[in-house]
Amino acid sequence: MSKNQRITQWNPEDEQFWQSQGKKHARRNLVISVPSLMLAFIVWQIWSVVAVRLNDVGFSFTDEQLFTLAAMPGLVGATLRFFYTFAVGKFGGRNWTVISTAVLAIPAVGIGFAVQNPDTPYSIMLLLAALCGLGGGNFSSSSANMSFFFPKKEKGTALGINGGLGNMGVSVVQFVTPLIIAAGTFAVIGEGQSMPTGETIWLQNAAFIWVIPIVIMTIAAYFGMDNIPTATQSVKDQFVIVKRKHTWIMTVLYVATFGSFIGYAAAFPLLLKSQFPEYISLAFLGAFLAAAARPVGGWISDKLGGALVTSWVLVVMAIGAGGVIYFTNGKHFAGFLASFLILFIAAGIGSGSTFQMIPDIFPVKEAAPVLGFTAAFAAYGSFFIPKLFGWSVNSFGTPVNAFYFFIAFYVVSIVLNWYYYQRSGSKVLSTKAA
Repeated sequence: MSKNQRITQWNPEDEQFWQSQGKKHARRNLVISVPSLMLAFIVWQIWSVVAVRLNDVGFSFTDEQLFTLAAMPGLVGATLRFFYTFAVGKFGGRNWTVISTAVLAIPAVGIGFAVQNPDTPYSIMLLLAALCGLGGGNFSSSSANMSFFFPKKEKGTALGINGGLGNMGVSVVQFVTPLIIAAGTFAVIGEGQSMPTGETIWLQNAAFIWVIPIVIMTIAAYFGMDNIPTATQSVKDQFVIVKRKHTWIMTVLYVATFGSFIGYAAAFPLLLKSQFPEYISLAFLGAFLAAAARPVGGWISDKLGGALVTSWVLVVMAIGAGGVIYFTNGKHFAGFLASFLILFIAAGIGSGSTFQMIPDIFPVKEAAPVLGFTAAFAAYGSFFIPKLFGWSVNSFGTPVNAFYFFIAFYVVSIVLNWYYYQRSGSKVLSTKAA
């Protein structure tokens, strides 16, 4: 145990404390938190790319079953976020990061073996997809933990970096998987599978490749991170946030932004395969741009205000969704891709701007659990959005019907954001939530 893990006082709002010792501790914890969270997102979203390849290597699942495999980690991960939200206050940030990172190895190893046998029952695949939800819970605890380390003036940027680079795990897994399964890197663990084209791939690589990084980051978190004494709170003390009106309003706004990002990221590879299969190699692009945009959203919001940035983001998202509908109906790939990328980028910026609003609305002790709580609800987007797309494709032969629901939700969010945080009669962001 390093000496840094025996911190006895923490007051980042004290400028002298922050400059003399707080900053270096906070940055070290952030440096370890980011790759740990990235691995969590990788495991959480691994089915978004594995599901695309299953039938190519001998499985015979329906489109709806494949969309469900991509969606199941979202359902479990979102539910776990409610528990992870309060874990930092209960167990300590460093302790919980160690535990929550280590368990990611369980689904990674399981998937690596299961995908090698086309006779593996769908129920087993569904169970493994559910276990990937362990990675989905980490964002709530990681965000809550990082919120304690930084002063209010830097929270938006810090949370944007942690969340944005952590979210990058979605694009990493979608970019790396097609490359890594084409090589016999782990040929010692199982054999390659033949594709209809005659090409051989090693689908197990998609999961096995992350086991060693998981072990490394678990060790790094154990020896390099800190428990903040002022972060300790009972679950009862933290649970007071559910009585706050603004907890629920900010939850709606974060569902609209981050919920859209993670839901679209989970479904985009399957959407591309069903609509424009020749361009499946570009599946990683949306998640990459959204994750890269998140720190920008936090930084801009620190300068201009989160409510203003969020309002513009939601308008752009509604326009982007309309563009996807138009170009999907016209079977125009360039327009489809451009509209979807606009959606992704706006959702990424909005994820940062809404998170920046929360520390301004709530006291420090409440802001941390609110960050986790809103993130828990938003994570259900990675379940419901792929399921909505699956329903739309199965019922109408096109995914566009699902977008009408999304546009309506963005409009509702625009109104809520304006009424509570933008209009001249609202003083919420200059006072504490009641």
